[in-house]
Amino acid sequence: MIIGVPKEIKDHEFRVALTPSGAKELCERGHRVIIQKGAGEGTGFPDQAYQQAGAVLLSTAKEVFAEGQVILKVKEPQLEEWELLTGHHVLFAYLHLAASKSLTEGLLKSGCTAIAYETTEDRHGQFPLLRPMSEIAGRMSVQIGAHFLEKLQGGSGTLLGGVPGVSPGEVVVLGSGVVGSSAIKIAVGMGAKVTVLSLDLQQMQSLDAVYQNRIMTLVSTKGMIQDLLKRADLVIGAVYLPAARTPRIITREMVAEMKPGSVIVDVSVDQGGCAETTRPTTHTEPIHTVNGVLHYGVSNIPGIVPYTATNALTNATLPFIVQLVEQGLEQAMTTNPGLRKGVSVFKGQLICQAVSEVHGLGVHSLDP
Repeated sequence: MIIGVPKEIKDHEFRVALTPSGAKELCERGHRVIIQKGAGEGTGFPDQAYQQAGAVLLSTAKEVFAEGQVILKVKEPQLEEWELLTGHHVLFAYLHLAASKSLTEGLLKSGCTAIAYETTEDRHGQFPLLRPMSEIAGRMSVQIGAHFLEKLQGGSGTLLGGVPGVSPGEVVVLGSGVVGSSAIKIAVGMGAKVTVLSLDLQQMQSLDAVYQNRIMTLVSTKGMIQDLLKRADLVIGAVYLPAARTPRIITREMVAEMKPGSVIVDVSVDQGGCAETTRPTTHTEPIHTVNGVLHYGVSNIPGIVPYTATNALTNATLPFIVQLVEQGLEQAMTTNPGLRKGVSVFKGQLICQAVSEVHGLGVHSLDP
């Protein structure tokens, strides 16, 4: 099998889909690994490291796509990459198709098979390829929010941890899954006053057992969200529904009532965002402001800590990649139901029901 790894081209995306050690594992199993020159430089992996691992370097993404059978990426294909995909490709990447009808239609038109990291499951029904990036994004969300609360960044000038005699900042975390629990860990560590809103009582019980009286856990309702946002300094949007569009639980009216200089870090932006006022931003221009409230909507937060993120990603994806290239797509889907659940597009046909419902597109079944 020929595995192709192009250089990521999304704004300030420094990650690469495969480490040199991952490439070595695949090469030693008899597969051909081709890497676009410079693909690993942003992470700290020089071309020489891939050559020493047995990979072949090619100059352009066009060459990588032309030769590769399985294409490994980190982020979803960008517009100029859609044209390079064909019916003989299996694409393995974060796709988040519910957030983009044009990307979905582009993949369908290409005829490729596209497997989403974020919906691939393990034998326990968990999402092992999504988890490491969610952990990173959750932890960084508070760090990022604290930065944009600084007056020089347009924020209110609030220090999350406070000081003796001055109250700490108030952090509201919407969601108690991997992103939310990771954000809580950092916010508590900074000394902030943390409130978590969730619909998952079991997750809230677990958080309460860990943090006890250091955080407050509340059942999420529209009224509760509205009340808490009025006094929040930092809001972390950590709402996630597998494959589906994120529900917009923060309305424009709620944002209008928030304090000037407060910050929303909407980690849910990959799936459309949990605030009506969120729009996707980039690391180059990360902030937009609505009613005096700073909104951070960057969809590739882990891209700016590429060494940690790339190693964590390859640790998670490599077993699935090995199975895919050793067994071939159809056999791998048969032997690994979790990988099968990650298939969003199969030979140019939309498979994911949730994406179909969001975009009004026809859906097909993998079953004969």
